[in-house]
Amino acid sequence: MTFALYTKANCVQCDATKRALEKKGLVEGVDYQAVHVDQDAAALEQLKELGFLQAPVVITETDSWSGFRPDKIAALAPIAA
Repeated sequence: MTFALYTKANCVQCDATKRALEKKGLVEGVDYQAVHVDQDAAALEQLKELGFLQAPVVITETDSWSGFRPDKIAALAPIAA
């Protein structure tokens, strides 16, 4: 499984999402990319073009969402195992 986590600095929901991904074991040993949109204008523009207006954004092979979504993170755990 591969996924990307788009975050920004000082973002409570971004930090909560990353902690939840780590707690579920979805960061280590997975093809995972963290992109800081406050440092990457092209990535920010790409997310806007996809219709995302809120950080964090998680994009997997089969799903994508924005905001802190523990339900979506929990659904990823069996796929990564």
